[in-house]
Amino acid sequence: MRALCATLVCCLLALHGPASAQGPEHSASARPRIALVLSGGGARGFAHVGVLRALHKLRVPVDIVVGTSMGSVVGGAFAAGASIEDLEKMAATTDWDSVVADRPARDALAFRRRDEDINIPSRIEFGLSSQGVTLPPAAASNAALEMALQRIIPAGTRNTSVAQLPLPFRSVASDLLTGELVELDDTPLFQTMRASLAVPGVFAPVRIKGRLVVDGGLVRNLPVDMARAMGADVVIAVNVGTPLASEKELGSALGVANQMLQILTEQNVQRSIRELGPNDLLIAPDLQGVSFLDFSTWQRAIAAGEAAADELAPRLAALSIPAAQYARLEANRLAGPGERDQPKLLAKLEVQGTQHINPEVLKAQSGLDPGQPVTREDVRQAEVALYGRGDLARVETDVRDKESGREVTINATEAEWARHRTRVGLELASDFRDANDFAIKMMHVRSSLNSWGGELRTQARLGNIRGIGVQWWQPLGPGSKWYVLPALEAGAVISDLYSSGLRTARIGYDARTASLAIGREFGNWGDLNIGFKRQRYTAHTLVPEQPDVPDTKATNHTRFINFRIDTLDSLGFPTRGVLVNLGSESSPASGAGVGAAQASVGAQGLWAFHYGDWAGHVLGEWARSKSGAAPINLGGFLRLSGTRNDSIQQPTVVLTRLVLAKRVGALPSAFGGTLRAGFSLEAGGGFDRKPDALGRALKQAGSVFLQVETRFGPLFLGAGATKNGEQTGYLFLGPIW
Repeated sequence: MRALCATLVCCLLALHGPASAQGPEHSASARPRIALVLSGGGARGFAHVGVLRALHKLRVPVDIVVGTSMGSVVGGAFAAGASIEDLEKMAATTDWDSVVADRPARDALAFRRRDEDINIPSRIEFGLSSQGVTLPPAAASNAALEMALQRIIPAGTRNTSVAQLPLPFRSVASDLLTGELVELDDTPLFQTMRASLAVPGVFAPVRIKGRLVVDGGLVRNLPVDMARAMGADVVIAVNVGTPLASEKELGSALGVANQMLQILTEQNVQRSIRELGPNDLLIAPDLQGVSFLDFSTWQRAIAAGEAAADELAPRLAALSIPAAQYARLEANRLAGPGERDQPKLLAKLEVQGTQHINPEVLKAQSGLDPGQPVTREDVRQAEVALYGRGDLARVETDVRDKESGREVTINATEAEWARHRTRVGLELASDFRDANDFAIKMMHVRSSLNSWGGELRTQARLGNIRGIGVQWWQPLGPGSKWYVLPALEAGAVISDLYSSGLRTARIGYDARTASLAIGREFGNWGDLNIGFKRQRYTAHTLVPEQPDVPDTKATNHTRFINFRIDTLDSLGFPTRGVLVNLGSESSPASGAGVGAAQASVGAQGLWAFHYGDWAGHVLGEWARSKSGAAPINLGGFLRLSGTRNDSIQQPTVVLTRLVLAKRVGALPSAFGGTLRAGFSLEAGGGFDRKPDALGRALKQAGSVFLQVETRFGPLFLGAGATKNGEQTGYLFLGPIW
């Protein structure tokens, strides 16, 4: 009988058109109960926002929301009170590249983790211990995803049960062990959205009610039956799932494996579509060209969703209600402004869930100080800081306000594989002439060695430069910013000597180095260390060969001080942040060895920027030695492009450059990142100590290039030239800044 009444109402509304804003209002019982069912589909799910926009224009009420995966994210936020504008802002402002990245954004990492990037910019990481090799549980990091979800959810609803939201909301997940459907009907909103979005192989599984669950799309990507069970009279189903690939698109094992998953998903979608009745509506936006992980196409997806809903406007108009009634429903649904985030005294701070990490270390690194006022935003920033360590799989905070003050509990789950992190890197460089270099690099980091959070870092390199080194980073207290850093290193390198730009000799160096430094980190953005090192050199001339000349041996005792700032968002191609290096070394004249200077100083500053699809940086670099050559050389790609690599060796070296590039595409996130085309303008030179040195030695250069971020680091293919000088091509895989 209820369905028959609903049908009659729809027919009458269809004949007379949408209700007038001035006409008599319909009571809630006089209209059908409408459920919005939103499917999963990754980035294609932005089309749901467009559908919601169209429903809003037509004043079509929504009484029930059911979603899967990305449909759970949009639907959950909508049911919790997010406005259409909020959802559009979420799509526009979220850094989706970082959400599907394999770790938090680089400028959210701890300083030690950023330093690892400079040593090896590769993103090939795994656990390596006496127990064998352990792979990360997912290709993407939990941290960035969970931070993004927190920004989407209306204030104060993170831990609200989905059964208590302004609109009834349900989502589904898949039991990873049994393959059964898991209905998320009374779980907290944040946990519900996170579980349904746990795409297998992309995001880590989530444990709910004792069950290990992943993306619900595997069992029910368009849960029409769930909406019907919740009392829906009319179902508006929005299917944004990825269609099956054609035969010509299945040319790889990855393509075939992906097709298998799509077949399973598509089969359950078709079953759900067959459950739709004559009064239900199916909206299937045209999302050709919008792929599952291409979040940069959010505008196109939203427009496609709105256009698809507009095509069904005559049928949707039959469900429209008067403006005043719709406004009341929206007022009840929309989240209020929320309680102002007032600072309150932190009465208690507790850390739970750790096994190997001292909770006192995490307390210190959280930045939360008992006895001091904290806001909820401060607590969120504490989560970001702890994720930046790189060895925590999950960080959850529970905030409770009591008469005595604010109590915060941090639940930290360690990433077991990350206690023995191993990173492998590959570097290649060629100027298509006589400079061809390669390197295979490996770095192993053993963390949480003691209750103060000590780390042992071991690095090895094979190639034109060979070496192995080990350093012990030891904080001077649990989570202390002060540390000591003893290190040992042995290596060999072949270096060419130049005079007036011409190669005069090739020298082989073997070195053994022991050093000890004391330092302090400044937040996660800077570091200062002071120390000394003892270096034992052996040098032998390779070209021209001199068999009767004995090797030169020397020992050098050096005092050093270094100050660094690193807030760059990427080492592949930075688009924001700064990089500053200031350093000084000095050694007694009597201890100067092969190629060593009595004193040298250097400074480097890089500022990165972006505007729309354009990004770039400005760099300035200066170094000076009181005797011998400066500690840095010029020549090579972006260091006076076209000039021979490292061919400018003078007591004073100066370099400045401007780099600009435009985004022209992107690799799939599993393989890399953004593809750019750009150019550089460079000026600099090496100067002797004569008064007119600057005017005589300044050179101008430039380059054009293609650059793409890969899992092994930035890859450049370019060509450069020095004014009134040489020109050549370049191929680089690895850091060049």
